[in-house]
Amino acid sequence: MNTSAPIGIFDSGIGGLTVAHAVTRLLPNENIIYFGDTAHLPYGDKSAAAIQAYSIKICNVLLQQKCKVILIACNSASAAAYELVREYVGSKAKVMNVIDPVVQFLDQHYAHKTIGLIGTKQTVNSNIYRKKTDLLGKDITLKSLATPLLAPMIEEGFFNNTISESIITEYLHNATLEGIEALILGCTHYPLIKKQIEAYYKGNVSVLDTSEIVAKSLYDYLASNQLLNSLQAYLRHFYVSDYTQSFETSTKIFFGEQIRLEHYPLWE
Repeated sequence: MNTSAPIGIFDSGIGGLTVAHAVTRLLPNENIIYFGDTAHLPYGDKSAAAIQAYSIKICNVLLQQKCKVILIACNSASAAAYELVREYVGSKAKVMNVIDPVVQFLDQHYAHKTIGLIGTKQTVNSNIYRKKTDLLGKDITLKSLATPLLAPMIEEGFFNNTISESIITEYLHNATLEGIEALILGCTHYPLIKKQIEAYYKGNVSVLDTSEIVAKSLYDYLASNQLLNSLQAYLRHFYVSDYTQSFETSTKIFFGEQIRLEHYPLWE
């Protein structure tokens, strides 16, 4: 496989840009193609069948771009569509998700611990984190709570203020999360409110930034398979299925720097 081939990353919108940003920090030489399916966001309240259909269409775009890796940077899509996408893509590219690296991290660092998980309804109701954690056989207790207001709150720019603090506090105060020793941020939007969540727990609970864990897993895969791009020049393209100027403006918040979104309508 061509080592300079791009890494394809997709999400329902711009939440996955937190993962893309973590990837570009850790792998600055890699070519990145990002696809945000903004025409159908959020995936968190969609059916599994709908998410699977969207994911396959996006994968076709990324395969046309000859991506060496396709990273599903969305917990809802990872839960609903990963197995189907992996089968569909076959040997054309390595398919990765944002759930397995986190489960592997728990396996290495959190045996016999009680862990909390917050995410969308789709992610939590799929029960996929619990199923995969139980298979580890490490006596990890997982307490999951759906937090459906957080992603749209962040999309609208309401974070690091009193509004977000009130909503975050209301969710984290839920009895479901009592007694946890670490908290998984089970949505790629949530790294943007990590500091507020850490402030709530006052250092008593480790807050796991899944974007960093996923980026490290991607690095390890590329390195172990001699697929790291050694060239200095890099390409970064950011596509969305539905474009607005205000949406592009908000991408700077997620990615940490100004980027330009290109409109790529898939369903016209």
